Amino acid sequence: MFIGHFALGFAAKRAAPRLSLATLFAAAQLADLLWPVLVFAGVEQVRIDPGNTAMTPLDFVSYPYSHSLATLLVWAVLFAFVAAREPSRATPWVLMALVVSHWVLDFVTHRPDLPLYPGGPKLGLGLWNSVAATVAVETALFAAGLWIYLRATRARDAIGRWATAALVVVLLASYAGNTLGGAPPSVDAIVIVGLIGGAILLALAAWADAHRAASRAVARQPTSF
Repeated sequence: MFIGHFALGFAAKRAAPRLSLATLFAAAQLADLLWPVLVFAGVEQVRIDPGNTAMTPLDFVSYPYSHSLATLLVWAVLFAFVAAREPSRATPWVLMALVVSHWVLDFVTHRPDLPLYPGGPKLGLGLWNSVAATVAVETALFAAGLWIYLRATRARDAIGRWATAALVVVLLASYAGNTLGGAPPSVDAIVIVGLIGGAILLALAAWADAHRAASRAVARQPTSF
């Protein structure tokens, strides 16, 4: 799952309008932001294995600390503690749900390689065995999430319109590249692209969202419950 994670980040803006879209993206993608760092450190392992699934040439040999359900629950609490600066009591729960949602969406797409906890059983429904089904599910999620975001916010100026459009184009182009681009040349390349690509996407999301405001309906929502 790739753009499906960003779809949930877009949609969460409706529930947490005062949080930057970059923060919501970071929550939804926290597992994949941690993963290249842990691979670089030698804590987790990935192997390039063309044909591993129809959708990806990667064999995720071991990633118990970035991608297990148990550790993501821990990361979710820590991330919400650090990032929840909105007065709404719902905000920490939105952030925690986004962090944990990564495992749920990956459970649908991955083959059985996602651990419940470090050293525990590995699960996965294997949607990645079908390129057509994966693309259909992800693009539908992405369209729905983007639609919710655009309904929940409005552009304050031209940057708010065009930077948001650029963000969408970059996400879709990245997805197309991942789907059609073939196997990466090395694990080091995966790490570098993961780190730099993640930083660029978060920066672009922050810039675009800073030039948008909550729609009138969302702005009238109570800030706590």
